[in-house]
Order: sequence, then C-alpha cells, then structure tokens
Amino acid sequence: MSQQEPATQNGVSLATYEFPTQRLKKVLSDSSRTPLVLVACGSFSPITYLHLRIFEMALDWVRYNTEFEVVGGYLSPVGDAYKKAGLASAEHRINMCNLAVADSSWISVDQWEPLHKEYLPTAKVLDHFDHELNEVRGGIEDYTGQKRKVRVALLAGADLIQTMSTPNLWAPKDLDHILGHYGAFIVEREGTDIDDALASLQQWRDNIYVIHQLVKNDVSSTRIRLFLKRDMSIRYLVPEGVIKYIEANRLYSDEGEKKEDNGKVASASSSS
Repeated sequence: MSQQEPATQNGVSLATYEFPTQRLKKVLSDSSRTPLVLVACGSFSPITYLHLRIFEMALDWVRYNTEFEVVGGYLSPVGDAYKKAGLASAEHRINMCNLAVADSSWISVDQWEPLHKEYLPTAKVLDHFDHELNEVRGGIEDYTGQKRKVRVALLAGADLIQTMSTPNLWAPKDLDHILGHYGAFIVEREGTDIDDALASLQQWRDNIYVIHQLVKNDVSSTRIRLFLKRDMSIRYLVPEGVIKYIEANRLYSDEGEKKEDNGKVASASSSS
C-alpha cells in the first residue's frame, strides 16, 4: 500500500472503503460453470453507452461461447494521478459512472482505484478484485453451498489490446500477469486491426477472448468531449443522467474546466 496520504472521494477514504457486493450474484445459477467477474478499467471521462454495451455484449458472448457464468461486472475509474488530457476529477467520474449504471442489476462502480493518489497499474487493480472476491469472500457459492473460486478478467475495447502489442508501452511482467494469470475479454473497435494487435501476444492467445460487435458502435469519450466543446448534442450517445450531471457541473467546456475545482459538485437533478 502506498505511503502517500490517501485520497477521499464522496466522503469515502481507503480506511472507510467497502467493496461493493450489492449487485454481485451470491449463488451460481449453473454449478457446472466457473464464476466470472468482468472488470473494465479506464478514464470514463465521460462514460458512454458503449462502455455499458461492452458489458452486455460480453455477458451474451460468455453465455453462448464459454464455460463461465458472469456473476458480476465492475467499472474501475482511473485515479487523478493518471493526468490524461480531458480527464475530469475522479469524484465527477465516479458520480457519472454511478448514474450510468443506476438501472443495472449486475454492473457496479468500485472506488478503490481512484481512492489512491498514485497511479495504479491495471495488474494491481485486478489483484485487488481477486483479493476481495476470493480471499476476503472465499468465492461464490454453488447450489450445494460450496464456495467456488471466481475468475477475474479484464474487459476492454480492442484499442487496449493494440496498446498492449506496442513495444515498450507495457511492462512485460504486467502483461504476463494480466493476460496470463487473469485473461481478457476484448470487444472489437472500428479502426483497430485486432488480428494485427494479437499477433505479438500469441503466448497468451488462449486467454484472450475476442467479442465481435453485431451492431457497430464507435462512440468514444474523446468524441463526446469534442462535441461538448463545440456545443453539440450528445443525447443518445451518453446516458441522460450523465448528460444532466455534465450540464449541472459545466464539465468539458473550456469555462467549466477552469471552474471545476472552485465550487461544490452539483447533482444531476439540479439541471433540467
């Protein structure tokens, strides 16, 4: 654990943090299957419908093509130390993610990663989920009451796999830990040659599951931010609650970025 003073988000610190289990399936529906939890790490600045759709696409694909049973899904927003262009504060991004999954029965938002002031590698974030699910909780029960170890896997777009295949961008030991120990479910994205990206990751190919989009969706947070800077509509690209939150807090406009840290966070309900 870092020696730095921990961050606080929405009144929660690492000392008071609790792993969210309200939407985690408590008992396997099919005991012949292996319980699987999907973890999406990213900026989510802002979260879009595609971020949500990849969970639903993965849910269907896993059910029809694997021996896993999805028992939960988690969004893990990156912390403020990431320093990426266009990155709203972790507090805003956590709030937007919570609004986006408000109606989901199985996708949760985990604050553990953004509660750290330092940047956390993806491998360490997946270790956190493995610890919470298998060491703290002992896994997921089957119908006999026996605990089964949960398989934790990364869920991401093909653009992430493309970065993993870029020389010297990821630490080799992190790649081996993520793809070798955990595995990844990758949803294809327009403009990404997934076969080319996978060519240099062949040693982990059996642990990388590629999900093809049946309905093409190429919305991205970068494009959403561009639309907002140009004062263009983002409706039906982003959940309505998230749009209202962005408007209430004046996020992603030049003026809003200057004033973001100067005032209190406004709730989505304060903006029509």
